Amino acid sequence: MEVRIVEFPATPVAAVEHLGPPQREYETSQRLIRWRIRNGISPQSAQTYGVHYTNPLAVSPDQHRVDFCVSFAGPVSPNDEGVVAKLIPRLRCAVATHLGSRRINTTAQYLGQVWLPQSGEVAGDFPIFFHYVNVGPGVQEHAMVTQVYLPLGPVAAA
Repeated sequence: MEVRIVEFPATPVAAVEHLGPPQREYETSQRLIRWRIRNGISPQSAQTYGVHYTNPLAVSPDQHRVDFCVSFAGPVSPNDEGVVAKLIPRLRCAVATHLGSRRINTTAQYLGQVWLPQSGEVAGDFPIFFHYVNVGPGVQEHAMVTQVYLPLGPVAAA
C-alpha cells in the first residue's frame, strides 16, 4: 500500500454530527445530502469528508461519533437538518487510498495498526478523516474511492 505524507490545507466545511450506532450513519448522512441539495451544492462542486472521532469497533454504539462534511466556505444559516459550520484544520497527514466498500475501511486499520508503529511517526491531535472521492447514488460499492488521512504529530527536531 502506498502511503504518502502530505500537508492537508485548512478546509472550511458544513457538517452534520452523528452520535450513536454506526447502523444509523446513513440516516445522518441523508440530512447532509438534503442540505446540499437545498443549497445547490453538487458532489462535483464540493469535496465530501467524514471526520471519525471514534473507531466504531472500539467504542460502545451509543458513544460512536463522526461528522459528515462537505467543503463549504460560506456561512451556514440555522437549518432543519442540523448542519453547522466547522473547519478541518491544516494538518500534516499520512494519506493512502482505499478502494471498495466504505463499511469496513481496511486502509484506515492498516495506517493506524501497521504503518504508524513502523513509521517512526506519532499520531496527531486531530481524528482520522476520510475524503470520499466519488459519492452519489450511481457509485457502486466496488468502485468507491476513499482517501484516508491520518493526522500526524509535529516533525521531531533533529
